[in-house]
Amino acid sequence: MYLEESVNLGHKRLSVVDIENGKQPMSFKYNGNTYTIVYNGQIYNTQELRRVLAVNGFEFEGHSDTEVLLKAYVYYGKSVCEYLNGIFAFAIWNTKEQELFIARDHFGIKPLYYTIRNGNFIFASEIKAILKHPDVKSVIDENGVCELFGVGPAHSPGKTPFKDIFEVEPANFMILNRNEFYSKEYWKLETKFHSDDLDTTCEKLRDLIVDSVERQLVSDRPLCSLLSGGLDSSIITAIASNYYQNQGKQLETFSVDYVDQDKNFVKSDFQPDYDDEYIKLMVKQYNTKHTKIVLDTPELYNSLQEAMIARDFPGMADVDSSYLLFFRELAKKETVALSGECSDEIFGGYPWYFREDSLNSGTFPWSIALKERQQLLNPVIGENVNLKNYIQNQYEKSLSKVECLEEDSKETKLHRKLIYLTSNWFMQTLLDRTDRMSMQNGFEVRVPFCDYRIVEYAWNIPWEMKAYKGREKGLLRKAFEGYLPEEIIYRKKSPYPKTHNPNYLAKVKEELTKIMRNKNAKINSLLNQKYIMEILETDGKAFSRPWFGQLMTGPQLMAYLIQVEMWLEKYEPEIQI
Repeated sequence: MYLEESVNLGHKRLSVVDIENGKQPMSFKYNGNTYTIVYNGQIYNTQELRRVLAVNGFEFEGHSDTEVLLKAYVYYGKSVCEYLNGIFAFAIWNTKEQELFIARDHFGIKPLYYTIRNGNFIFASEIKAILKHPDVKSVIDENGVCELFGVGPAHSPGKTPFKDIFEVEPANFMILNRNEFYSKEYWKLETKFHSDDLDTTCEKLRDLIVDSVERQLVSDRPLCSLLSGGLDSSIITAIASNYYQNQGKQLETFSVDYVDQDKNFVKSDFQPDYDDEYIKLMVKQYNTKHTKIVLDTPELYNSLQEAMIARDFPGMADVDSSYLLFFRELAKKETVALSGECSDEIFGGYPWYFREDSLNSGTFPWSIALKERQQLLNPVIGENVNLKNYIQNQYEKSLSKVECLEEDSKETKLHRKLIYLTSNWFMQTLLDRTDRMSMQNGFEVRVPFCDYRIVEYAWNIPWEMKAYKGREKGLLRKAFEGYLPEEIIYRKKSPYPKTHNPNYLAKVKEELTKIMRNKNAKINSLLNQKYIMEILETDGKAFSRPWFGQLMTGPQLMAYLIQVEMWLEKYEPEIQI
């Protein structure tokens, strides 16, 4: 804890690098001034920064990235984020200037929330911490309802379901002092002409990805890789395994599955095959020490509330609780894992990059059930809350930020927009899920594909090259030909596994039915009971489209609504509509 008359900084740390010398809050006295930092994350270019700082007269007591980040701020000032490669949310207090500098990483991998009440600026990594302040009340208004039922489980950049509680937007820093309070964007995608040919593009991408993975392997704690047998996790695993073998070490890999999944699995366009045979192939070729974590249906349901509390609002239902349980098991053996997430967004891996109904939907393609979402609302609420207008406003606001070139083909222009939307909305939801569920267990997950240098380079690659041979992630497949087994390279995309156990559907259906029949259930003041009973009676089929993305269909919608009721009970928001 750090206390001054006008500031109070506290911190709870997951120790990964320099456990003794990285304790926080950390203060540094320099030229008659004191700078104090609280920080969550990992800086992957720590060594390069340290060398620059050492040449310029800075000395170091340890090897933590916290110390390097603090001294980098002293050296670079408000432009410090332009020199950082990593995942971070941090605040630095300048005692002499009585100024607070807070910043969040390029893609918002690490959370940072704030509110202003009675002249107090209150910030934290979790909303629940902000709600502990006596001046902060839990309130949901019209915008909050739109976030929960129009956008959810995603959220609009900078917003939360809670009235007047905001998030620092990704790639932004904020300044607060006696005279001013403002936010500034320190990084954004720049649209440029891509002049590299196919072979050069593949080589540069491969080099960037290898470098990103190897940077993120630095840890003083045990580190592993998440392996599904899909293209993305296999690329990460192959690079990490080669790196470890060169050091005479064996990489540990982990996968998740469900009880009786081999019996219950049903092929679909979104989940075309089962992971096991591909995982075995990778484990054999790269000599990893592999563990499969098997989860059961009761656990998934029983963890819905904890998963919601970890996010502080409803999320991806059993997909969240699955991550929560998976990471809990990993945390018994490991402290840090590498994940293949974020590749689909930047390289064109999702079905909506190719489906005509999604391409021409005129809204967020992972969430096109606008009519059905509106129908979920209690008709009285629906008279005052127009989800479609809210969503359309957010959609157009995002699209207005997309820059295209005159040289761009029609396909490239269209897919620039889709990639931008997917990276800033859908990917954010997945990053939130991964960070909250892992950190709930004192576990850290790193996402090498989310290195801003990879995203910058991929952004300007023409769609015709990115979708090489008409395949999802065709260019990424081409770049790693000869690096991975052909079976992995050409495997059709299959997302994170969800349970197909009919017992799960039966359980969420039973519990949601109880809620809807309970006259005292808080959710009934918000929702259309008649329509939800119709959804229940048809096992989710009355809600004709997926609730969100590819994974959240009937059972997941039911579980989401259960999480809404849990949220209303736990956080007791005052409803102001």
